[in-house]
Amino acid sequence: MYHSYFGIEEQAFSIAVNPRYMYMSAQHREALAHLLYGVNSGGFVMLTGEVGTGKTTTIRCLLEQLPANADVAMIMNPAASARDLMCSICDEFGVSYDVDETSIKILTDKLYAFLLQNHSDGRNSIVLIDEAQLLRISTLEQIRLLTNLESNTQKMLQIILVGQPELNELLAKPALRQLSQRITARYHLRPLTVNETRAYIRHRLTVAGMPPGRDPFPMNVVKKVHAISGGIPRLINIMCDRMLLGAYTQESTQVDGAICKQATEEVLGDPRERAFKRTQMISSPLIYGGSAVLVSLIASTLIWLLLNREPVAQPAVVLPPAATGTIITDQAPADADENTPADEPPAPDVWVRNKDTALTALLQHLGVADDTAVYPCWLAIKKGFNCEILEASTWQDFLITNRPAVLTLNTSSRHAAYVTLIDMQGDTATALIDGQRIEVGLDKLGTLWTGEYTILWRKPASFEKAIGVGSSGPIVDWLAEQFAALDQQAAPLAQGTFNNALQQRVKLFQQSYRLEPDGLAGLQTLLRLGEALGDEQSLTKIIPQVAPDAILEP
Repeated sequence: MYHSYFGIEEQAFSIAVNPRYMYMSAQHREALAHLLYGVNSGGFVMLTGEVGTGKTTTIRCLLEQLPANADVAMIMNPAASARDLMCSICDEFGVSYDVDETSIKILTDKLYAFLLQNHSDGRNSIVLIDEAQLLRISTLEQIRLLTNLESNTQKMLQIILVGQPELNELLAKPALRQLSQRITARYHLRPLTVNETRAYIRHRLTVAGMPPGRDPFPMNVVKKVHAISGGIPRLINIMCDRMLLGAYTQESTQVDGAICKQATEEVLGDPRERAFKRTQMISSPLIYGGSAVLVSLIASTLIWLLLNREPVAQPAVVLPPAATGTIITDQAPADADENTPADEPPAPDVWVRNKDTALTALLQHLGVADDTAVYPCWLAIKKGFNCEILEASTWQDFLITNRPAVLTLNTSSRHAAYVTLIDMQGDTATALIDGQRIEVGLDKLGTLWTGEYTILWRKPASFEKAIGVGSSGPIVDWLAEQFAALDQQAAPLAQGTFNNALQQRVKLFQQSYRLEPDGLAGLQTLLRLGEALGDEQSLTKIIPQVAPDAILEP
């Protein structure tokens, strides 16, 4: 629409990955150097970075610089099990196998034979796994075992792991310490600096054909774009595209402060309505110094990024005893024996492919939204809620939170899926999809669940971490007032500082709701407190074991 107006030939700020628009900053070149070193030295190489920081760009450049004798197996969507991943690697390398005989041993033997032959032919074998944070521990361990095959001088298989920062947390687990020790090169992509942001914008405009001498983004606007985007290239594209459209509609050759402000509101919403303090739980290294307004803008951007990223895979869930339910999944349990028969086709499906769809259903269930939301978690924040991404290893752990939630799944088709749970009774839960309530057997659902789930709750504005004796500030006053309301007392137990009286009250409350009575008011305690006050909808009814014998006086 605005292309000819600015003298460019095509959309300069598309979020699609286009090799013509590759911009290699100094850190991207450094990351590339680390990857090339790691590939040549053998073993494992790892590249991490937040969503939209340019990992794909760097990998494209790496592939272009690999020698002609390199064979690369590209795994763009990690499998749900070690066996599925082995099949994918064999498929990428062209290793034939009988589809009726796909045990881990058979696949490993065939892959080893290929690697030996490739090595004798003077060729290098490389496996590149994108979104590696989705891998399970058992799958990563199987990948490590593949690198045991080596000659006297080098490994016969190089592994490149590319993923979001959660990959570092995954590899820090004790069960993966052997794999972590084999990583020969690591690099973490940071967001662009202000000067890099300016160079990035000019680079894309130049590639799009903008004539010399024209500059629709003056430096003061570039600084605002950097502040709003946090230096994330993908969000820079979104903001700049909207700003150019705004300048075009106002027949201006340059983006000014007013156009920048309007574009920001169109992308992120009216800043006067943003509940910035409620975003403090979702933190990032991208949030650094500056005025309160700057920090708020960056925080709002991070919510948009973090809440729309791909999910993080967790260890397999420990399931309760088998139960009968109406859901039949589309796969057998991950890592099951290859002779275990798979379930029948799904009838009916209770999941959706888009997380926003599942979150919107949760918003509707909670009465926060009446129709589809473009960014449901952003809408939730404006309505006074906070989207919280949590993890659990068992259904019992999940029930401690006791909130309707969106569960993250991994299906046998290697795609993420999501289910909205609004009720849970015994071994059966109720899922909400397309406005319909469907009963779900936890034994079946557990074969797909990654352990990750998202809840909505009314997070206190000043809550950052668990508070206890010695804590001070507004959050202590808020907590004392909540207990005063619960106990129908006129005076709170504490003012300004978390004292022993408030600690004892917290312990009594925790005991009554089957929480660890440590006297620390953390997430679970605050969730139960909101439930007791009637401010939150629960997943299942939990009756306090005992009522406090006495109300402590301040």
